[in-house]
Amino acid sequence: MTVPDTDSLMAGWRWWMRIDFAKLQHQYHLYKAEIDAAIARVLEHGRFIMGPEVAQLEKELCAFTGAKEAVGCASGTDALLLALMALGVGRGDEVITTPFTFIATAEAIALLGATPVFADIDETTYNIDPAKIEEKITDKTRGIISVSLYGQPSDLDAISAIAKRHGLFHIVDGAQSFGATYKGRAEVHHCDIYTTSFFPAKPLGCFGDGGAALTNDEELAKKMQMLRIHGQDRRYHHRYIGLNARLDTIQAAVLLVKLSHYHKDLALRQEVARKYTYTLPDFLIKPIIKPNRTSAWAQYSIRVKNRDELQARLKEAGIPTAVHYPMPLHLQGCFNYLGYKKGDFVVAEKISEEILSLPINPYLSDEEIGHIVHKIKELAKNSNKRAV
Repeated sequence: MTVPDTDSLMAGWRWWMRIDFAKLQHQYHLYKAEIDAAIARVLEHGRFIMGPEVAQLEKELCAFTGAKEAVGCASGTDALLLALMALGVGRGDEVITTPFTFIATAEAIALLGATPVFADIDETTYNIDPAKIEEKITDKTRGIISVSLYGQPSDLDAISAIAKRHGLFHIVDGAQSFGATYKGRAEVHHCDIYTTSFFPAKPLGCFGDGGAALTNDEELAKKMQMLRIHGQDRRYHHRYIGLNARLDTIQAAVLLVKLSHYHKDLALRQEVARKYTYTLPDFLIKPIIKPNRTSAWAQYSIRVKNRDELQARLKEAGIPTAVHYPMPLHLQGCFNYLGYKKGDFVVAEKISEEILSLPINPYLSDEEIGHIVHKIKELAKNSNKRAV
């Protein structure tokens, strides 16, 4: 690993330069010839819905992860819905999940008439704390959805053991973690269904919305395949009430190209994350990846005391940041009916006030990393570390 020298890099930095948070256009231009050719093939054969590229992508997703089955769909949210529907979740059921995640995790539960039940998070990984799950189980509990936040898997062994002990299902919401591993294997091998998102800014992203559900259970896969096309087992014959949740063929074609380069892009993300961790000052709370797992590094998120002030100052310096997420789900207005209040999940609430995501993508240069780190150090020095 080459570690950027933040002081020497700053000597050549232009004050007017701006950093791109995700560098999606840069990635497109790297693979432009392949992507354009893949899209052109779809335009030529004209099978825009469920064309051959969708089936090929599913095959390649299985090859990448070792999963037996993959079901491409229209979004990460639809992947969650398909998983829950295939497992028979409905009105009167409860599903335990984390309050510190994107709303889709709990939203999918609520859309099916079931009740999201939250359990607080681990302060180190920001994922659901297995020690807080069992106390939430009732006779209405059907399953658990863990979330691999920022790209790092939860403690999947502990969660799966709880699920098995109580006869519950375990879904991993891996919208941010495709390519991550737990004990050397893809997450799909540690749960009933693994779902992911191909939103453009995800580590593996398409040029619109897209998602997939992966499983080693052939029956669940068959049911999800039907559910994504209005519950039909053959044309105009509908076994289930389903969704219109198909993955567009053009998006599948784009993903096939990107997936062929994904091992390389994942390695580059790891390198960027290592450089951040090595060069950022130690008074920041930096991400910790557990030794038995790897992260896909969808985000590189630090914790700072005066987060909003630092974010504003970095913006002035041309450095984009993001907050994932500023308000835990139990405090969101749409979930008022659940009866939660401030103070119910103190760790999630604390993290939501301090978390700040720095730019991360496979193509972030040493110069850009140096500028970001130098500016954080400079702001801390000028404010006697008040901003951090």
